[in-house]
Amino acid sequence: MSEQVKRPLLAIMRPESYLKESAELAEYMGFEPLAVPMIELADMKDEFFDGFVERVLSGVADFVIFTSANGIDFTLRKIPSDDRGKFIDALNATKVIAIGPTTRKALEDLGINVIGMPGVYSSEGLVEFLCPKVKGKIIDTARSFYGSSHLIEGLKECGAQVHETNVYTLTKPEGDAQDDFIRRMLDGQIDVFAFTSSMMVRNFFEYAIDKASIEEVIAIMNRSIVAAIGIPTAKTLESYGVKVSVTPGKFTFEDILIKVLEQLD
Repeated sequence: MSEQVKRPLLAIMRPESYLKESAELAEYMGFEPLAVPMIELADMKDEFFDGFVERVLSGVADFVIFTSANGIDFTLRKIPSDDRGKFIDALNATKVIAIGPTTRKALEDLGINVIGMPGVYSSEGLVEFLCPKVKGKIIDTARSFYGSSHLIEGLKECGAQVHETNVYTLTKPEGDAQDDFIRRMLDGQIDVFAFTSSMMVRNFFEYAIDKASIEEVIAIMNRSIVAAIGIPTAKTLESYGVKVSVTPGKFTFEDILIKVLEQLD
């Protein structure tokens, strides 16, 4: 009988709503997933939300940008159910832009037409994609409180009038699962760390350095494969002294796993 090949243990630290799907994908691709949230999503409504809705409904907005599936989800949660169809119809009268394929699918599943998507799934990619089209235009975006400032600043430099509303925020989850995760990390059990946001990195280190020195944590991580979904997340990891060995060209969780498998070969 042939010896069974040990699957690499992959740390998945995404929000609870993503864990099951991410773990199933990782397992299908040959990993043993260790899925524990190090970040959580929370609804919020700022003072700019009502203005955003009014610009969409009145046809003032030329472009509406969604930078995540969560952006549209938390937007619709704040609109009364009887008015959501009207709001979606109004979105379809604007030019809706999605940051990447996951966001595009979430929008299209709701009946929202997406007229464009950048080749590079990032704030920088959005600015490069839209810059030639937006001078003198009104742009609205509904996104996370921790969204990159580059998107807003870049589009303004391209001559657009940009309005931002933060429809959700990111928090640090608490529980026994996180403590057990850190214990396994300190025991050197984790082969691959997959980070998908800078906030996730910061929360991870808050947990970790409560149990061990930061030098010990960094040393353990640097003996493993550390993957970052994009340049901002990679820079956050590097600011702690962590060596990032995987950054995919396309900013999706699946692309992280593909690049990690290439690294493992």
